[in-house]
Amino acid sequence: MANRSRKLKPKASKLNQPPAGAMKRVAKKPQKKLKRGSWLSSILAMPTAANYAIILSSASLIMAFAWISVLFIFNPDEVSWLNKILPAWAQIPLGKHERPQTLKQIQLDLSKKNQIFGETLPLNQDVKTSFLLPVLQQRANCQSDCKELVELRVYERSEELEFKSQSENYYYLATQLSVTGPDESFVISSLLDGTSEPQDISISLPLTEVQRFEGKTPSSGVWFDLRGKRQQATDTIRYGYVVYYNPERTNLLQMLSWTSPNGQLPKWQQVTGDGTKELVIDQTVGLEPHLQVYQVKPLKLFLKPIQLEAISLQSSTFKDSGYQSALSIARSGLWTPAFEWLKFIKKQHKGVLPETAQAQMDLIRLHSQLTKTQAQKIWASPSQEVLADLIDGRWEKALQVFEASPHNAQEIATLLKSDEKRLWNRTAAALQVNPNRREVQAWFALILAVQRGEGHANSWLKAQPKITKENLDYIQGLLARLNGKGTSQISSTHPSQIVGTVQPITQVTNTEWLQPNSPADLKLTDNQVWYQVEVSAFNDGKRWLNFPFDNFNPPKTDAAKFLWKTLGISSDPEIQIVVWLPNGEQKITIAAIKAVQLRGKVLRLLAAGPKIPDNPNDVLQPKPLALTNAALEWVQPSPITLRELHQQNPQGVKVMLSSLWQSLQQSGEFPVGAIPSFEQMQEKLGDWPVQVIDLTNNAQPEIILTISPEAIASLNQGTPEIQRENTEQRRDRTIILSDVNKVIYTDFTGNYLQRLSAIAKLSGVQSLALLVENAHNYSLRRWSEKNQRFE
Repeated sequence: MANRSRKLKPKASKLNQPPAGAMKRVAKKPQKKLKRGSWLSSILAMPTAANYAIILSSASLIMAFAWISVLFIFNPDEVSWLNKILPAWAQIPLGKHERPQTLKQIQLDLSKKNQIFGETLPLNQDVKTSFLLPVLQQRANCQSDCKELVELRVYERSEELEFKSQSENYYYLATQLSVTGPDESFVISSLLDGTSEPQDISISLPLTEVQRFEGKTPSSGVWFDLRGKRQQATDTIRYGYVVYYNPERTNLLQMLSWTSPNGQLPKWQQVTGDGTKELVIDQTVGLEPHLQVYQVKPLKLFLKPIQLEAISLQSSTFKDSGYQSALSIARSGLWTPAFEWLKFIKKQHKGVLPETAQAQMDLIRLHSQLTKTQAQKIWASPSQEVLADLIDGRWEKALQVFEASPHNAQEIATLLKSDEKRLWNRTAAALQVNPNRREVQAWFALILAVQRGEGHANSWLKAQPKITKENLDYIQGLLARLNGKGTSQISSTHPSQIVGTVQPITQVTNTEWLQPNSPADLKLTDNQVWYQVEVSAFNDGKRWLNFPFDNFNPPKTDAAKFLWKTLGISSDPEIQIVVWLPNGEQKITIAAIKAVQLRGKVLRLLAAGPKIPDNPNDVLQPKPLALTNAALEWVQPSPITLRELHQQNPQGVKVMLSSLWQSLQQSGEFPVGAIPSFEQMQEKLGDWPVQVIDLTNNAQPEIILTISPEAIASLNQGTPEIQRENTEQRRDRTIILSDVNKVIYTDFTGNYLQRLSAIAKLSGVQSLALLVENAHNYSLRRWSEKNQRFE
């Protein structure tokens, strides 16, 4: 059994064992299963260098596909180049929802929508990188300003290789803002006097222009002014929006709606002195100043990080009773008294006020500058002069005008009766501060008398606890003037409208002068002197006549009565004599016309009145001027700088500066030679003040530049040959350019005694007139449509 067992399990012999090499091959056979089951195992089974190369290549491919996937999710535009190699069905949609376009393509798309491609405005120095595009639309049934702004768009140049390599620039639409003009009720709200009810008007007025605010402006973005205009009677109201482009958020923000009844455009101006400019909106109406000043303030909103905040006078965190009282009278319109009071309070606090209080003080100072300027002007009528004085808080000076003549008292009474709010509020506020000031009491009583009756005024006066008998008698004497006591009845003939040159004379021969009641002795009362007025122009009740009076022939009988009636002297015999003092102030004296003289073509008046200050015939001072109350209405457009005008009309100012420079060269003020570049001229002339007003009655404004001798001297530095010894040139001179940049008036002529004194509106004449001082007299010049010049 044992032997059989051994047969069943024989011992292995060396003959039956495989060779050693075969054993090694048998051990490697299981690796064939790894190759079939895992590619990574196969790689690992390869030689070491090859393994690393394949692993790195695979990892790079994986990372590339992952990065493309991330770009596709968050910014598909970055992988737009793949569209060149992908079939149409696999094209990648762009992240900005539309493909970039050339300017021509944008313009074509707009025209398909009946929209207009406006003038592009740069967002930085390179307009090809990004720009603002105004989109306009034609208005139906329109005769002027027919292109209405409907949208603002911001475009940015495409930086993708697919478009950057093209010959034309391609642009993405970065952001857009729909635009609808402001309601008419908002635009005309600045004209309401507070007593009128605002009308329920929902008509939107069109915006027709877009301008970028140039120069240094707050914040890192770009500010734009969207504007339109509306004609209201003879005035032009401007209105619009202020829009801010925020480059960090790539969005357009409408920051402010504005309206200006006097046609002034918003401007960035240093007001508070903190290093950042403020936005100033001028809403002045007539002589009533109203300036809105906005500061740029931070705002904790992601899409709107800043806002425009108005400086308000309604409240103050500065706890000082005097400061609160000063704010109160400022709110009533007494800007100059309020500012003087605030200067005293600031001095008490060692020259330091809180930031909000300082901003309020600066706003009051800005208004005070306007009212002071108005009060220092020469006014053609007593009512205008009194109004300017009272607005500036010059109570005593206004009373002097009221007391100067019975005619003044009657005209000023009409002013007080028609005034509903502005003078009443001022006098009431002034009385709260100082209830015992006689001059303020007088004006309050005069307003009460004309609006509620003399009985109310006397009752109020007698109720004042500290009024003295002297003051009571004085004010009641003023009230008596309102009744016309001592005044003659006004004739039904037209008021006198006369302008001329005046000089004192010492001797008068009665036979040389005509009076309605001739013969009559011409005598002076105490403290009076004789004046001879050489008439430059007058209105005969139908039209204006100018020197020389060739066709003015009075009848041989009753010539005196004819002249007095024609000149309007029978109804209005007073005439103002205006003298300029050496310090530039104007002194007005009221004289009475006593007689008339007509010799040849020269018409003269004889007047008696108080002695005027001596005028030593200094050529630097204007000649004394004579004019009656109703003769002229002065027109004083608010000045702006050439730089500000360039913002409104860039192309027009470029042409205008070249024309101006040529004119000054022809006059000998500048050396003849090549005209400087526009940038050089703007640098030298940018701060020169200009006035814009229609003088030729063609609905297009002319540009008036009044140039000081200092300005001319600064331009001629380094050219000593352009120096004149004639001292007459030391006065300001004026040059006027038409809307087509043609010089239509200039003081820069061989006649250095010619000066433009003022711009005036004449009664019954549509176009404005120039009051020009000549070598011996004054003249009124109006635009001749036929001859295209002032005559």
